[in-house]
Amino acid sequence: MSANGLSGLERKVAFSLASVFGLRMMGLFMILPVFALYGTYLEGISPLWVGIAIGAYGLTQALLQIPMGILSDKIGRKPVILMGLAVFALGSIIAANADTIYGVVLGRAMQGMGAIASAVLALAADLTRDQQRTKVMAIIGACIGLSFALSLIIGPIVAAQVGLSGLFYLTAAFALVGIAVVGLLIPSPIGKAPSGDTTPAPARLLKMLKDPQLLRLDVGILILHLVLTAVFVALPLDLVDAGLAKERHWQLYFPAFVGAFLLMVPLIIYSVKRNAMKATFQFALTMMVAALLLMGYLPHSLWALAAALLMFFIGFNFLEASLPSLISKFCPTGEKGSAMGVYSTSQFLGAFLGGLLGGGAYQMVGASGVFFGGALLLIVWLVLTMGMQTPKLLKTFTLTANVTDKAQAQALLTELNGLNGVVEAIVVLEENAAYLKVDDQFDLSQARAVLGSTD
Repeated sequence: MSANGLSGLERKVAFSLASVFGLRMMGLFMILPVFALYGTYLEGISPLWVGIAIGAYGLTQALLQIPMGILSDKIGRKPVILMGLAVFALGSIIAANADTIYGVVLGRAMQGMGAIASAVLALAADLTRDQQRTKVMAIIGACIGLSFALSLIIGPIVAAQVGLSGLFYLTAAFALVGIAVVGLLIPSPIGKAPSGDTTPAPARLLKMLKDPQLLRLDVGILILHLVLTAVFVALPLDLVDAGLAKERHWQLYFPAFVGAFLLMVPLIIYSVKRNAMKATFQFALTMMVAALLLMGYLPHSLWALAAALLMFFIGFNFLEASLPSLISKFCPTGEKGSAMGVYSTSQFLGAFLGGLLGGGAYQMVGASGVFFGGALLLIVWLVLTMGMQTPKLLKTFTLTANVTDKAQAQALLTELNGLNGVVEAIVVLEENAAYLKVDDQFDLSQARAVLGSTD
């Protein structure tokens, strides 16, 4: 087995779990560009309730994301994932059969109750080697981004053919496919990756909220998804007013998202090569602010909306791709699971608030009010980034540490901290694990020699 490439099992795990994650996220996102347009038959519908229905999944996701991750540590990853997908499918069926907006809200809330993100990522960590784990997580992350792009294209096409109910039935089918993939293709892990890397620890969550660098990122992802959800409460209706028939919306979303993805790549390359993450981050935020202002000032110009959508997605894609990496760089060694738990909760809470506030704002002040309000929130985030540090280019390693008592753990920690290139190290007795943050001077073989480890 090559240490430099994914094994056959790791490739199977990566692409299987990526497909499960991607299908589920596509099911959640396909409603974004179409619900306001195709849900008009529902009893009790209003712009406010449209927003609540779109964002309802975010509230239950935010409430259950951390508990479900902790539960997966106790009863196993696969049972939690299978249970979550089943609940997701049930919520989709309830929404498909609803004839009132309240029934759709209930179904969407149940979709969110299938909060499996933490369990999926933890299972991926359990079934992969530490030195390959970043590649596997990157594959899963790329699939999530792809699922979002496809949802904007597939949602309008499917809704035009089978309506809103058909879209929800398709979402249920995606969940059933996910259940089959997990049951038939994913092996059950014999051991678990150290929990500090994968699942949140309740005792550490408050610490994450007190860290100013992490808090900026948590507030940022909340604002980012609040703005995204609010925009898609108003934008589909605005496009219709600008003269683009609802059946043709995908023809705008597709080139905008593809163009945004291609134009995002130079931003990423520049930020990495010049170590200019903070400046590029702020540029992406400024681009999103400009896009929303353009939407607000020219709400009935199709060309202006198309240009603004391209700018919006360039910034959004860059920020969405950069934030998880920044979380891992700023979080304390061995506490990535807790840091990502707070981050994910903030993300889903933002989606709920975006639906609620976006729907309410559209009802009171129209589409331009939604866009201007989103721009104001992004400006608040831009101000917060003034105190953001440029992260150091460090790598992380998790190694097995066969320790039996605190004295041995302390002795190993002293040796590890003395190695060239080690910036931060901790040894966790309960997990038999050593977590290292290192620079380019680090020699992995020296750490393995200290720990007597071959992983």
